[in-house]
Amino acid sequence: MRPVHGGNLDWAASIADCSPGSLLDFSASINPLGPPSSVVQAMTQALGQLRHYPDPQYTTLRRALGDHHQVPADWVLPGNGAAELLTWAARDLARDLTEGDAPRGCHLLTPAFGDYGRALDAFGVPCLPWPLPLADRSGQGGLPDFDPWPHPQATGLLINNPHNPTGHLFTVDRLAPLLERFATVIVDEAFMDFVPPDRQQSLIGHLDRYPNLVVLRSLTKFYTLPGLRIGYALGHPDRLSRWQRWRDPWPVNTLAAAAAIAAVQDEAFQTLTWQWLPPARAALLEGLRAIPGLEPLAGAANYLLVKTSTPAPTLQERLLRRDRLLIRDCLSFPELGASYFRVAVRDSVENDCLLTALTQNMGV
Repeated sequence: MRPVHGGNLDWAASIADCSPGSLLDFSASINPLGPPSSVVQAMTQALGQLRHYPDPQYTTLRRALGDHHQVPADWVLPGNGAAELLTWAARDLARDLTEGDAPRGCHLLTPAFGDYGRALDAFGVPCLPWPLPLADRSGQGGLPDFDPWPHPQATGLLINNPHNPTGHLFTVDRLAPLLERFATVIVDEAFMDFVPPDRQQSLIGHLDRYPNLVVLRSLTKFYTLPGLRIGYALGHPDRLSRWQRWRDPWPVNTLAAAAAIAAVQDEAFQTLTWQWLPPARAALLEGLRAIPGLEPLAGAANYLLVKTSTPAPTLQERLLRRDRLLIRDCLSFPELGASYFRVAVRDSVENDCLLTALTQNMGV
């Protein structure tokens, strides 16, 4: 079965007829510089704690994450990846549907990460698509107009920033007015860490003024830990306490908690990533633009969305069979379909391999 997420190496290896470790994976948007040595060391030191249950309140972890964002610890809730916390966000959105008449539901900026639909469907939250105009080659794009609002009685909004899959970075000034319009606003900032601090557009600074706001963060992408499953939510303590009551105990294992604490304190790794990404992304963008039949969109994250004249599934299969290289098709984004693919930004040698393979496989 064709995967709906990137990084499914077992599926790709079955097509490429090779071992999963032989593949060059551009389908998962993971930092190629990690995991940081500090994180590996912290997990090694924590091995002796596996004989004990984790602290059910995750006091040390919440304090470290709170210090990282300059918010109180009780405004932080760690989770088994951002995906787990998205589930409880959807359950919260379902609570908002108990009053009023249709149309009531959640506005979802589309194209959208497929797990948003999964979470909303699980709790019967009507999804109200809010189409995002795709940026052109210059990278210009933004939120669609919301005056007049297409569904004025909608109670929720789910949006991510930087946007996946386009990579567009919405400004705080553009997003802040939306906080006045909805009972609950969920902002997924899974890729915000990739934006240098002086350019970040996080809404974390608005949490104390908007109890209807929740910000989701992931540690797996920036710190190269997708197999560890660690993320967290930031929001009003009353809301996060409710989420805590809903879920199973100990959702974050001891090694993940140790890794998270070390990760957010590793300023050297953070700086290294902010120095590496912009020139690497710019070089990959220009290389893609030089290939006939490809139109990449500029973006602020560690991936690029590319429009292709060769259907993406066809191109994906060619690259797997001929080059053992995996790109992310966009079939799981109905608005994009076979006309687009997405690639992660990797190191310069790997990016050059991608550009060579695409040049050889486009239109043949």
